[in-house]
Amino acid sequence: MEIIVPIKQVPETGNVKIDEEKGTIVREGVESIINPLDLYAIEIALQLKEVHYGSVKVISMGPKNAEKAIKEAISMGCDDGFLISDRAFAGSDTWATSYALSKAIERIGCFDLIITGVRATDGDTGQVGPGISAFLDLPLATYTSSIKEIGNGYMIVERLTEEGYETLKLPTPCLLTVVKEISYPRLPTLRGKQYARSKEISIWGPDELNIDRSLVGLDGSPVRVVKITRPKVTRNGKILDTTKGISVEDSVSELLQFLKNKDLI
Repeated sequence: MEIIVPIKQVPETGNVKIDEEKGTIVREGVESIINPLDLYAIEIALQLKEVHYGSVKVISMGPKNAEKAIKEAISMGCDDGFLISDRAFAGSDTWATSYALSKAIERIGCFDLIITGVRATDGDTGQVGPGISAFLDLPLATYTSSIKEIGNGYMIVERLTEEGYETLKLPTPCLLTVVKEISYPRLPTLRGKQYARSKEISIWGPDELNIDRSLVGLDGSPVRVVKITRPKVTRNGKILDTTKGISVEDSVSELLQFLKNKDLI
């Protein structure tokens, strides 16, 4: 079974910075990691490889340092990695990103399954997986929570919905976006790290993928962030600290009065 796993390098959650003028995420100088939700896609892909043999290839789009994320995936057990990287891709929205990834997957060639995380923790849209399936004209199952059966030319999966679970039978090749329920990510091994360190990562730009530069980057992105606002704190709490000159009796009295004013007692 030949499996492709698109992954994304994202800033650590506490380090996300936004360029408010351009409406894009600042990635330079910020520590980045593999999108945590992509780790579940990597894990289930590796489990399928262990049962059905074949290979798992990871692909990512980002700056040159995104090689680190690809090599981490290889150290977990993936076989090969490819990076889409060029200034022409900077600022791509989910449409342009899906397009570029689909062109790279076409270049990789034969595959039975594409697995992605359900969404990325930075953009949080959940649109790239479905976007890839649309560009490649593939059957799609989103929010996949388990793979029930794999047969000759088909796959039966269970997907998580707001009402419960839904079972789908898809022809292969197909694309799945997976949720946390599907697996528990393994850790990289020492042997895997040694292999990843020596592994050469192919880097492709618009020319290698035969992409019109006007279709990617900011120029090729139909979605634009036109305004960014920061959430405002609507409540101001008051702390009654008895270590700062306020007696316990006064604190309790003030608290009781507050509760009475709110009709809570």
